[in-house]
Amino acid sequence: MKKIIKIVLGVALLGVFIWTLYFLYQKSETKPVVYKIEKPEVATIIKKTVATGAVVPRKEIAIKAKVSGIIEKIYVEAGTYIKEGEVIARVKIIPDMVNLNNAESRVNRAKITLENIKKEYNRSKQLFDSKVIPESEYQTVQTNYETAIEELDAAENNLALIKEGSNKKMGSITNTMVRSTITGMVLDVPVKEGNSVIESNTFNEGTTIASVADMGEMVFEGKVDESEVGKIKTGMDLILKIGAIENKDFKAKLEYIAPKGIEENGAIQFQIKAAVVLEKDHFIRAGYSANADIVLDRRDSVLAVKESLLTISNDSSFVEIETSAQVFEKRQVKTGLSDGINIEILEGLKAEEKLKGLPEAEVNMINSDQ
Repeated sequence: MKKIIKIVLGVALLGVFIWTLYFLYQKSETKPVVYKIEKPEVATIIKKTVATGAVVPRKEIAIKAKVSGIIEKIYVEAGTYIKEGEVIARVKIIPDMVNLNNAESRVNRAKITLENIKKEYNRSKQLFDSKVIPESEYQTVQTNYETAIEELDAAENNLALIKEGSNKKMGSITNTMVRSTITGMVLDVPVKEGNSVIESNTFNEGTTIASVADMGEMVFEGKVDESEVGKIKTGMDLILKIGAIENKDFKAKLEYIAPKGIEENGAIQFQIKAAVVLEKDHFIRAGYSANADIVLDRRDSVLAVKESLLTISNDSSFVEIETSAQVFEKRQVKTGLSDGINIEILEGLKAEEKLKGLPEAEVNMINSDQ
């Protein structure tokens, strides 16, 4: 019995030993690498550079107050379409007390002066009619009288302007009514009824009553890095992607490149402007952020392969062509335009030929990570 047990144990140990040797052999044996097969495809290659910026109206005007005072009435709100000359707001004048006092004093002085000169004029006229004084003396008095009348009229008009913003000579025209200078949409009304405003003059730009813009003419304003600005020129096409409008590309035409760069975060940036082609189905609001793809060059419907399939050696490009199952042959090709992902093939490759890609194991790993 003991002999049988020893034999069984010996056979078992031998079996385990043989299985171990076989397992280690299998592990040490290198499996053949299987490569994914790629094919050339007909594609459009676009070489481009990217500029970031925003879409803004070409014409945006800040409407300023012409007189200082308090906003008495606002007739529009943001989003309203208005025509040139249409009233935006009415300002109630709060006159400066010093100016008002001086104007009233000027009127009073003009009245006193006119009253005195009028008496002298009436007396001189009687004497002239009686041929007591010469005509030249009478004309001098008459001129002084007419000047005094004009001075009183000017003083009264000045007082009316200070108090009411208009005078009798201006008729219905008044500085208290703030009017739009262009036809367009009201983008913003930064003041409210009751707010104080300052007039626009030589020393002060004045309070903005409203911002009005022509929304029918929009431009893209962006910035391009100095490493790319030498590759672009006016007239180039732009493909505009607006963040607020998904899955829609807009066309634009580059029309301005700044001659001087601006340093931002250690890099030199150049401003560009491009006219946006608007579409009726999409309303573009002022200030939308956007990215512009500036088309430097393009090739339509050309034979192309993935750039990762190329190998470069001595300034020459090569691909590996499948001659039979998982057997490849290296071949030189002539390349053209590249967009960083796909590259144009000019010579050395046919559309029906198969190319050596990445190992299948590596492709599976990439797909699993995604």
